[in-house]
Amino acid sequence: MSWWRSAAIYQVYLRSFADGDGDGIGDIAGLESRLGYLRELGVDALWINPWYASPMADGGYDVADYRAIDPAFGTLEDAERLIEAAHQFGLRIIVDLVPNHTSDQHPWFQEALRAGPGSPARERFHFRDEVNNWQSRFGGPAWSQVEDGQWYLHLFDSSQPDLNWDHPEVRAEFLSILRFWLDRGVDGFRIDVAARLVKQAGLPDKRGRFKGVPTFTDADDEPDKDRPEVHEIYRDWRLVLGEYGPERVFVGEIWVRDPERFALYLRPDELHTAFNFEFLKCAWEAGALREVIDRTIATHAKVGAPPTWVLSNHDVTRHVTRYGRENSMFLKREHGVPTDLALGERRARAAALLTMALPGGVYVYQGDELGLPEVFDLPDALREDPVFRRTGGLDLGRDGCRVPLPWGGDAPPFEFGPGGAWLPQPPEWRESTVASQLGDADSMLSLYRLALRIRRSEAALGDGQLRWRDSEPGVLDFEREPGFRCVVNLTGHEIDVPAGEPLIASAALDGRRLPADAAVWLRTVD
Repeated sequence: MSWWRSAAIYQVYLRSFADGDGDGIGDIAGLESRLGYLRELGVDALWINPWYASPMADGGYDVADYRAIDPAFGTLEDAERLIEAAHQFGLRIIVDLVPNHTSDQHPWFQEALRAGPGSPARERFHFRDEVNNWQSRFGGPAWSQVEDGQWYLHLFDSSQPDLNWDHPEVRAEFLSILRFWLDRGVDGFRIDVAARLVKQAGLPDKRGRFKGVPTFTDADDEPDKDRPEVHEIYRDWRLVLGEYGPERVFVGEIWVRDPERFALYLRPDELHTAFNFEFLKCAWEAGALREVIDRTIATHAKVGAPPTWVLSNHDVTRHVTRYGRENSMFLKREHGVPTDLALGERRARAAALLTMALPGGVYVYQGDELGLPEVFDLPDALREDPVFRRTGGLDLGRDGCRVPLPWGGDAPPFEFGPGGAWLPQPPEWRESTVASQLGDADSMLSLYRLALRIRRSEAALGDGQLRWRDSEPGVLDFEREPGFRCVVNLTGHEIDVPAGEPLIASAALDGRRLPADAAVWLRTVD
């Protein structure tokens, strides 16, 4: 069975993982120094957010050179050494690929600006004399004007001009970029904005009106999203990946709600896996979670792909914070939303066991294993996410889930690096450092390490099937063969633990009673 069908993959937001050179910014050297930690955590692979040369207008998702490492992170030689070192630790490397747009400092876009209207260089992007009504995913218009009067399309920040994927040079360039990194030993690619590369011919207006703050829940039948032609691109990419053997993998960032259309990306000749955002967005409610789980499994079964399960990433409010809220305020990213972090942590512990017990692969965003909450009270002057600027502060942006990790010590920067941290860490994180949690058998880190170790050793876990057991409302109870059972208590009271040997529980059992907002794994007997 291919490794990625059952893998536990750790997401590294490089700027905030570990700083090796003392400039306050995480880098390749810092990551390499912590590979032993990741091996001991028990993951199979690392997904590294963009490390390419970039002006960093959007945290590296504005790429100026896809074949170079940004100097803040290191050099290409450092990257090659990291890939080799990770492989020696038994860790595979997945790199982020950003094909929808470049940086406005990319040589192609700079050439287009110099060449002027009607030039071949402008045909690689979307330049127009008149604009449509499209809005940026980061807030504000999706069009910016250049000095000669033409406008260019950017679905995200104005520093990120969209590429024209109808242009053969664009398609050829990314086939070359894939080979460049495959030749350096990467094991796969996470594809940013995978459903938005191709735009409808003519760029027609959208229906409806824009509300000022992007919601990321627009309809699936928009002219800038999920066009049928995008599948041709991924079929071509899959052929390139096949040249390097069967163990290289694609994972798509696909915000498509229609299960049938979502499944099209995962056909055997396209992408291998895609992030399961419906599960991430689901509030802590048993019926809704079971519905999402069932729909996810059924969707993937149609095309023979494994599901993936993820609770947080670099774009969303951390789930410890989300789970501490009322369901109606679950996804809010703003000051003043009532949040019970103790409740959120209890639920996050249970959710970790739930995700690791489900069929398929699982992703861990850095800091999940430490139980880190969202940081809302960052000084506005230090916020870097363009979402904050483009919405006039109506959306706080994503910096709060990107605060550098606390490794040890009693005060910031908590051994992140010798030169401070690019975003301030809350002083109370002294209780959440890696060092403090390693010595606590009941910590979130200890829970993750044990759960990932069990997940790797139990034949029932990873890819496979699931069978629900009858249970009272508010309880998720399922079996996996051979001999495994997971019970998650989302009621407001204790419940009886079924027969079986407890392997791990997210909260201390009271005899054979499972507390509210807790989960337990059991080894069952025939």
